[in-house]
Order: sequence, then structure tokens, then C-alpha cells
Amino acid sequence: MSYRVLVADDHPLSRRAIRQLLEGEPGFEWAGEAGGGEEAVEAAGRLLPDLVLMDLQMPGMNGLEATKRIKALYPQIRVVMLTVSDDVADLFTAVRCGAQGYLLKNMDPDEWIAYLRGLLDEDSEVSRGLADRLFHSFRSAQQQPLQEDPAASVLSARECEILSCVASGQSNRQIAERLVISEHTVKNHIKNILAKLALDNRVQLTAYAVRHGLTQFGHSSEDK
Repeated sequence: MSYRVLVADDHPLSRRAIRQLLEGEPGFEWAGEAGGGEEAVEAAGRLLPDLVLMDLQMPGMNGLEATKRIKALYPQIRVVMLTVSDDVADLFTAVRCGAQGYLLKNMDPDEWIAYLRGLLDEDSEVSRGLADRLFHSFRSAQQQPLQEDPAASVLSARECEILSCVASGQSNRQIAERLVISEHTVKNHIKNILAKLALDNRVQLTAYAVRHGLTQFGHSSEDK
């Protein structure tokens, strides 16, 4: 699969370097670029890329606000934040705004591409690693359910089991083996869970599970 990529960064040299990197990699196609948040939102609607690489800090509309607007208008577009910070708080905020995850600008180019491919693969070690990191961070912070979160009661018992497995960092294959069902069935369940909870990816599912106490297999904290 080839991903059409839009890059939003206020530094022309950064945009040029990212373009040179992506154009030399199979599976990535340059869709366009933007020099700020407002321009990124406009370009996303005009170009409809598969992926937006969004700089976190930009003058005017920052990357977080631009991400929220893009995800509200074009939920099918994936957004990955670009940042120099490895602070988990930044990752949490980015995910809450709808981002798929984030990439550190100072990573080695080969590692950068591998990490980006991993973020785009919902069942990859990278994606599950992000989910696991968020799980431990949110758990230690004792995040409370937010009022705008859909109620967990919309999920069936089986869906709660699968959500708990996702939050623990298990792959689709591991979930299938644990619950004695097919991987295809697991994928369908995850798709339905995402739709019911109005979420985009496994990382957001992990955040939701921790906020609602659904990290014990098949039970919420209210049931204990």
C-alpha cells in the first residue's frame, strides 16, 4: 500500500528534508506541504492525503489545533505529530487530539521510516509499544473518564474482553489465541469497538480502557 503524505512544518528546510527522505522510500508518495496549521487544514481538505506529518509547534495555529480540525473534518486522514520532545504528556495530548502517534525529529532516518511504517500498522510492535507506554502513564496518573467519552455500556461483554486485551498490548494473533477465535473475528470486533466509541486507533483504545477501568479482563472498575 502507498501512502500519500502531506507535511506541515513552518521550517522550509525541514519540509525539504522530509520530502527527500520519503521520496526515496517505497510506499510513500508526496502529496504536498504546508507552512502552518491553518494552511495544513486547508491543504488536507484540498489534497485529501492518507497521512499528515504535523509539526507540534508552529506559529499561529499550532499542530495540535490543526490536528483536531483535520480529524473533525476528515476523520479518515491519519495524523502523526513531529516533535523534538519525548515527553509522554505531549503524546497523550496528541492522541487526545486525534493523532495516530508521534515521531521524534532527531531520530536516525532509517529508524524514522521504520517507526513511521510501524505507526501506520495498527497491529505492529511500534503501535502496541505506544499503547503500552500510554497504559502505564495513564494508570499512574489515575486518569478519570471524561464526560465526552461514550459510555462503556455500549460495548458487549466480548468487546470489553477484546478492549482489555488491546490495552495490555496484545496483537490480534495473541488475542485470537487467548479467546479461541479467528484473527479476522478479532479485527471485526476492533473495528466495531472503534466505531462505537468514536475512536481512531489502538492507542486511543488504550487511553479509553484505562480511563474507564477496563484494564482487567472483562470487568470495569465499577464492578469491583
